[in-house]
Amino acid sequence: MLVIAGGEQRIRVHVRVRNGVPPAGLRIRQVLLPHRSGRVNMPDMNTNQSVEVIVIGGGAAGLSGALTLARARRSVMVIDSGEPRNAPASGVHGFLSRDGMPPRDLVARGQEEVARYGGSVVPGRVVSAEHVDGLFEVTTETGERYSARRLLVATGLTDELPEVPGLAERWGRDVLHCPYCHGWEIRDQPLGVLGTGPMSVHQALLFRQWTSRITLFTADRVEVTDDQREQLTARGVDVVEGAVAAIEVDKDRLTGIRLASGRVVEVTAVALSPRMRAGKVLSSLGLDPVEHPMGVGEHIEADATGRTAVPGVWVAGNATDLAAQVVGAAAAGTVSAAAINADLVAEDTSIAVAALRRAQEGRERAESQGL
Repeated sequence: MLVIAGGEQRIRVHVRVRNGVPPAGLRIRQVLLPHRSGRVNMPDMNTNQSVEVIVIGGGAAGLSGALTLARARRSVMVIDSGEPRNAPASGVHGFLSRDGMPPRDLVARGQEEVARYGGSVVPGRVVSAEHVDGLFEVTTETGERYSARRLLVATGLTDELPEVPGLAERWGRDVLHCPYCHGWEIRDQPLGVLGTGPMSVHQALLFRQWTSRITLFTADRVEVTDDQREQLTARGVDVVEGAVAAIEVDKDRLTGIRLASGRVVEVTAVALSPRMRAGKVLSSLGLDPVEHPMGVGEHIEADATGRTAVPGVWVAGNATDLAAQVVGAAAAGTVSAAAINADLVAEDTSIAVAALRRAQEGRERAESQGL
């Protein structure tokens, strides 16, 4: 038995088993150790550690899923690279009881809650996943390997922005994309909607709910139809044609959009629709992102519970739902976790039934032989 000495906390140790049956005579228990100063005995991080579920990605979706699984008494490990998509934002919005909370504070609280129920969160970036001896084995970029019976992938997505000077530096601050996340904060301000594709006209009309001072910049990327131009005119949205050269900033405040012609249009915030791409961490399992039906990026296909085409692998949050806000991603993590637990219950039951039948057959043979 492995004992990890540390503060007054329960340490759960998991042993890899074959076909659901632990080695004969093995007894596993948890002990509560008093705090003692001195050396802490930690397991070798380069050995293959096995749990029931590995969650790849520790944002709202991943931590919510891990919390649900830990509360279901599953051994669960979250592997997180520490680079949340919403890190530049000042606060999470639209999340009931958490509105305005800084993203990193939300993550920190989630990690504490997962740990409270015996789950673990380890730093790392998963680069591959493979099926090995009936388990999923994941490898991080620094070489650590972990294995699990099931995977929940919640790696989010990457936003690809137009190559406009000054744009990326303001992303998540006064360059934004979601009106429900940021609309209130830029209400009644002069807003420029930077055209990036077919969703830009819709985005301009949507942001009209928060401010009447809107200009749509086609940026030589958007063709506005006659019907769309009529809609924009009716709602008081100006349309400016021509390429965009740069974002104007003065004393760390966005002040305008400069066109290739040299003209500067005053705005204090910019909205755009980035191209969104899910990561390819599952490519080694044959599960690559595909084009989203709305043409806004690439996502990993899954059913309503997050179940993918690879048995034993679920996905939750922005990796599959490109439009999910934080609260929606958290909810999706819970749904996927419940589905994973149900799947494990079915497998556990099947293993138990098979063991019961073997035991019954053994007794019957013994009785027939007069033993």
